[in-house]
Amino acid sequence: MSKLLRFFLGIILVSAVLFYALSELNSSQGYSGKNTLTIYNWGDYIDTDLIKRFEKETGIKVIYETFDSNEAMLTKIQQGGTTYDIAVPSEYMIDKMRKEHLLIPLDHSKLPNLKNIDPRFMDLPFDEGNKYSVPYFWGTVGIVYNPKMLNGKKITSWNDLWDPDLRNKILLVDGAREIMGMGLNSLGYSLNDTNHAHLQEAKRKLDTLTPNIKAIVGDEIRLLLQNEEASIGIVWSGVASEIMSENEDLEYVVPKEGSNLWFDNMVIPKTAKNKEAALKFMNFMLDPKVAAQNAEYVNYSTPNKKALAYMPKETVNDERFYPSPKLTEKLEVYENLGKKNLAYYNELFLEFKMHRK
Repeated sequence: MSKLLRFFLGIILVSAVLFYALSELNSSQGYSGKNTLTIYNWGDYIDTDLIKRFEKETGIKVIYETFDSNEAMLTKIQQGGTTYDIAVPSEYMIDKMRKEHLLIPLDHSKLPNLKNIDPRFMDLPFDEGNKYSVPYFWGTVGIVYNPKMLNGKKITSWNDLWDPDLRNKILLVDGAREIMGMGLNSLGYSLNDTNHAHLQEAKRKLDTLTPNIKAIVGDEIRLLLQNEEASIGIVWSGVASEIMSENEDLEYVVPKEGSNLWFDNMVIPKTAKNKEAALKFMNFMLDPKVAAQNAEYVNYSTPNKKALAYMPKETVNDERFYPSPKLTEKLEVYENLGKKNLAYYNELFLEFKMHRK
């Protein structure tokens, strides 16, 4: 018995020594909690030169991790294995995280650059008073298409996609809210509709689009459209802007029936270990010149009104990516539908994907 006890005590002692040594090593390399900032963001969603600049200016070491969906981000934060100081969820997820008490209220006195944000992107229903979030990027969901490959055909409507001449020409993003929303909008319904009869009607209509669908894809949609392996794609505006810069034959349109107006905002999760560094980083990213540089790198629309002065005029005057308030008023922001409704959206979307096979 005494041998077994000594064995376990030995393991505990070795573990303690290793933990201390690792802590000392991390501290010597600039990884201690006080001067480390851990960020959780979408992939390829920041100019990494700005991270280096922030580190140089503040002495704070940035650890940067990425996610590929709001749901994956939420799960990891709920589990609490890794403590993130900043995350960048979308609007409906911010609402959900706020209601689940997963966010820390922001000290606006430490965010003087918040004044640079366009007022129309502040105080929105998912976070009234911006108590928990700071605007990062915004955009729309729409249709990117290649008129040259369509014999000059113009697309202005979701319903244009059901044209029999478009057989095997359309790429869809692999997103339940985006594609179910397209079906709902094409029928004149809200993309936040929770009426099961309306959702089933939208799913049946999507089933009839199957002959025109070439594939349902993820990030590869960029290269497929850019390289003209498909002539039409349902994408986010930033993706459209990126691929259009590589292929001048492409066009982007927000369908006349309506679409999604989305926002990605910076938040501080409740488990954050370095709130002060998080606020410093937020304020840094709200600087007009920094925001302009970041927007030009990422190719999404910045909500920073002051930043527009430092960006090319042809970019900020392009209403496809910086639509007027008159147009954005017609668009809808995703609402937090709740677990049951979201599960039903996902179920119908999965059925739709299985129908194609």
